Amino acid sequence: MFRNQYDTDVTVWSPEGRLLQVEYAMESVKQGSACVGLRSDTTCVLGALKRSVSELSSHQKKLLEIDDHIACGIAGLTADARSLAKYMQTECLNHKYVYGTPIPPHQLMADLADKHQRTTQIYVRRPFGVGLLISSVDSRGVPHLYQTCPSGNLYEFYASAIGARSQSARTYLEKHYETFATCSTDQLIVHALQALAGCVSGDDELTVDNGSIAIVGKDQSFTLIEGDALKPYIDQLEQKADNDDEEGEEEKESEAMET
Repeated sequence: MFRNQYDTDVTVWSPEGRLLQVEYAMESVKQGSACVGLRSDTTCVLGALKRSVSELSSHQKKLLEIDDHIACGIAGLTADARSLAKYMQTECLNHKYVYGTPIPPHQLMADLADKHQRTTQIYVRRPFGVGLLISSVDSRGVPHLYQTCPSGNLYEFYASAIGARSQSARTYLEKHYETFATCSTDQLIVHALQALAGCVSGDDELTVDNGSIAIVGKDQSFTLIEGDALKPYIDQLEQKADNDDEEGEEEKESEAMET
């Protein structure tokens, strides 16, 4: 994308009917580190790749707790995501204070999408340069996975992935999503890590340092798994990869014998 006379203000339409600054904000989401989400009939799992600016720094947090029944994964500008997370946390507290019950996820998501959309109509504000994956559980114990983007659009998914190199994760999720409904929590975590493994850049690999998992579910409040707690699932992933390699070699040998 290049500068032109129609991208100096978010409220200026181009002749093609596009708001270029909104599209630029959506490009920033594609440059953020990957985040994936998937759900079963009882549980919703988020997985994210944490990024560090140098070998001397710690990794940035990519999964945030909004409430006991709502978790948030981010791709894009982390500072914008913190601002939106604080807004959602405040809305959850206000609702609980006034009504005495947790806020319905669909209500919070509608308010969040409206907040995104308002920045596309007011010239004094720029669009938020972040995409969010929101996992939640409603009052009936049914899990939901939502995705927002800087344009103000709101989607609900069985499984989704956003961020850099997320196409490989989406391909994996599209291939396996029909089996997620009956999966256990541990199986969902392994699927999330498997999808994330294809999003790692260059010669890097998924480790306990750059991976993180967040879980919300029926009768299960927000749980964050990272560091040493994530190691058993990483080991399962490596064992699964070794088994797949062995099966592939056996198939090749049997085909060679048949020919």
